[in-house]
Amino acid sequence: MKIIRTDSELQTPHVDTALREQGHDLTLLPDGVSEAELTDAVRDADLILMCYTPITRRILEAAPRLKGIVKYGVGIDAIDIPAAIEHGIPVVNIPEYAEETVAEGAFALMIALARKMQPLGRAMQRDGWAWPEQRWLASDIAGKTVGIVGLGKIGKSFARMAGAGFRANVIAYNPGMSDAEFAAAGAAKREDLRQLLSESDFVSLHCTLNATTRGLIGEAELKAMKPSAYLINTSRGALVDEAALLRALEEAWIAGAGLDVFADEPLKRSGHPLSQLFALEQVIVSPHLTFYTEDAMRRLEHETLERCSEILSGKPTLVKSHDPRLRAQRKGVMFG
Repeated sequence: MKIIRTDSELQTPHVDTALREQGHDLTLLPDGVSEAELTDAVRDADLILMCYTPITRRILEAAPRLKGIVKYGVGIDAIDIPAAIEHGIPVVNIPEYAEETVAEGAFALMIALARKMQPLGRAMQRDGWAWPEQRWLASDIAGKTVGIVGLGKIGKSFARMAGAGFRANVIAYNPGMSDAEFAAAGAAKREDLRQLLSESDFVSLHCTLNATTRGLIGEAELKAMKPSAYLINTSRGALVDEAALLRALEEAWIAGAGLDVFADEPLKRSGHPLSQLFALEQVIVSPHLTFYTEDAMRRLEHETLERCSEILSGKPTLVKSHDPRLRAQRKGVMFG
């Protein structure tokens, strides 16, 4: 069968080799492939594997043979799910492969910010040493308040690391979650987002991007944070009003940020709306790679092949995600 895999810069050698050894015709397309090019490529495709490339209604309508879409990753905001449902095309993601991995990556950013590791590293590279001057005064995590926005599986892992691991005071915001779930996660519940922001020394975002959460952290929310607080985002760039965040960093509304994700990726040193981030010493930028470890990729590739096998053999594909957009499907899926 014909399979299209987009975002080929993200290497999945086990997936690619296995599919070809099974006799399938696999076409790899790069990040940034145009809608027109992808529309042409999928006209006789049986399966789409995608990570970041938008899968639009136009693309789906051009693919009459399409049996399914596998997002080899978690976020599904780039896929037109209603259009896929209308055309009876099952969509599945791989939601569990990097829960601990991404939480560890977010925690690494928090530690690096608290200890001023990036500016210290630059000073060492430039001068060879740094004396204990006021500008290098760092912050403990123990005893500080860590605010978590989105208490799903990654958020819960982050809460455990911060609370049980580092003895921080953990608070969280997650509308609709029960008090018992907050308690089990070791986090104190906050009903109001701005209240959480105003109390926190570190804020880490771990919520899904959807119509409700897009732009969740805007100018008012950033101004609600302490001037000494740090923002960490390893979820999705569009959760934040990035123009407001850039102003917040340049004008010192907050102390700094650790950012692994951006609404417009890839980030660039020039010609990008956030290029100025590279000049800010209090900001750590990472290229959307907190998920990228040997262990996580092994899990991702293994499960991606399982979902591909189900779809290509005509079996219902297993949807593990509890995202209501995926749970609204009624054709070609089973729920775990």
